[in-house]
Parts: sequence; structure tokens; C-alpha cells
Amino acid sequence: MMINDVHQGITKNKNRKRVGRGVGSGHGKTCGRGHKGAGSRRGHSKRLGFAGGQMPLFRLVAKRGFNNNAFSKKVIAVNIGTLQKHFEDGSEVNPETLKRIGLAKGTYDFIKILGDGELSSKLVIKAHRFSKSALEKIEASGGTAEILV
Repeated sequence: MMINDVHQGITKNKNRKRVGRGVGSGHGKTCGRGHKGAGSRRGHSKRLGFAGGQMPLFRLVAKRGFNNNAFSKKVIAVNIGTLQKHFEDGSEVNPETLKRIGLAKGTYDFIKILGDGELSSKLVIKAHRFSKSALEKIEASGGTAEILV
């Protein structure tokens, strides 16, 4: 590839389609809308999932069973190793500090501390849930784990 071919065919400001400006423009007469039918009429817009008159896919697929996604609690998992990277010895870890760093983004119901990684610094960790291995590593390093309600 040559350096002058890099931007070949890429236009920054593309001209808008001017319809109804004669047969020679390629968008004259019906202006790209075809002949007759709903799509040729003014104000027409296809709804989401419209499949051209055949049975839409969302009606073909069977809807069965129960899905717990709407009712399940959103749990954010944070590993011990990640806390070791972001916090100094003796600092406090709570939902506010995790949000400030960017480890607890969006909406959630619980924060759970998991035991993946090594922890050498003393941390005061306040979270909703802890795994067994995380509790062992926190206590081994001399830190404390407080369960939030």
C-alpha cells in the first residue's frame, strides 16, 4: 500500500442526497422511494422488527419459562489483588472509595470481595459480602473486614 492510497475514497464531508432534481441525478421522479406501497407515502416509518409482511422473528421464537434477570440482585465483584494495587497500607476501602477509583461503576445491590490475588497491606475493608478466602487473606495481612448491611 502506498501512502497516497490510505485516504482514497474516504470523504470527510459527504454531500447530502438531493432528491427530486431530475432524471439525470439518479434520484428523480420517485426520489428513491420506489413505486406505491407504504414506504412511498409521506410520514411512513417501519416499526422495529418489521419483516416485510412475513411473521417477525420475535413472534416466531417461543417465549417459555421464567427468567430471573429482572429480579436478581446485581453483585459487583472486586478481587483482593486489585485492592492491593489501588490502596496504600492503612487506608479504608468502602463503596464510596471504590466508586471514586472506578471499581464499582453503575448501579448495584452488593459489593463482594473475592480472594483472587495477594494482599500484604493492612486495609480496613467495608463491603456487603466476603468470600472465605478473602476473609482469610485480610486477617492474615492484619487488616479488618466489616460487613455492610
